[in-house]
Amino acid sequence: MALLEADRVAAEKPPRRDPATPTWRERFRRDRFLLLLAVPGMTVVLLFQYVPLLGNVIAFKDYQPYIGIADSPWVGWSNFGVILNLDPAFLTALANTLIISFLQVVFVFPVPIALALLLNSLVSERLKRLVQSVLYLPHFMSWVIVVALFQHMLGNGGLVNAWLRSKGMEGFSLIGDPELFKAVITSQVIWKDTGWGTILFLAALSRVDLSLYEAAAVDGASRLRQLWHITLPSIRGVIVLLLILKLGDSLTVGFEQILLQQRAVGVDASEVLDTYVYNNGVINGDWGSSAAVGLVKGVIGVALVLGANKVAHIFGERGVYSR
Repeated sequence: MALLEADRVAAEKPPRRDPATPTWRERFRRDRFLLLLAVPGMTVVLLFQYVPLLGNVIAFKDYQPYIGIADSPWVGWSNFGVILNLDPAFLTALANTLIISFLQVVFVFPVPIALALLLNSLVSERLKRLVQSVLYLPHFMSWVIVVALFQHMLGNGGLVNAWLRSKGMEGFSLIGDPELFKAVITSQVIWKDTGWGTILFLAALSRVDLSLYEAAAVDGASRLRQLWHITLPSIRGVIVLLLILKLGDSLTVGFEQILLQQRAVGVDASEVLDTYVYNNGVINGDWGSSAAVGLVKGVIGVALVLGANKVAHIFGERGVYSR
């Protein structure tokens, strides 16, 4: 009995802190200069990312800019009627957003991975750097320039159609066709951002132990088996992390890119949640309902990140944050 009592008392005692583990005061004193350097960036994020979140209160008010947020009357959940009552314009924007999000996750996300694998297989470092530089350039162009390039190349009066007509062939209308609009904007995203997206994957590939490939080659593994059993498992954590972040941002499908081309293809083919918020809030003055749609979109994005991160934990991955 005495031994059992001693064990019970020992179990109830709080665990003794490891003397080698610094306390939070010691860590603060040790890292105070690094924290000081982080203050400007933290201030910018706080002022321009978190403080504006307080403006979501207009989703529950009959907001008018000339009255102000404080004096606008409360209307409760009335502004969410466009969602709860399944407003046709909202349903069109939601359907287009989901379709474009699906296309970008399925077709856009894997392309940087494939491109990084191809670049990593190049033997010549000079050729690799040259290809990287060329592929990175479109990322630094604004969407205004990208859309203008596509219109001048593939539009009805673009260079490709002009060349086809000069050869006696019939031209085609790719830019401005509502049925092809989703495929066009997906190809624009691939052309613009794929090169830049390969940076993280190339950095992850540079950390793969080369001795693993040598051992696999000695065992007779082909390049394809080395890719499947060594390369992809080595960068799986980065792939999962970026996929989770992509899912959280999946409902934001390119406001500026779509708005620049919306007039050419019509609202039915191009209206997404971001342009719906802009057109109904900024243009038509329905600030409350637009804020409600934007708030729901943000909540869904957070839920997607948390859910995808939980699934990553189930499969043994770290995800965005650990357990």
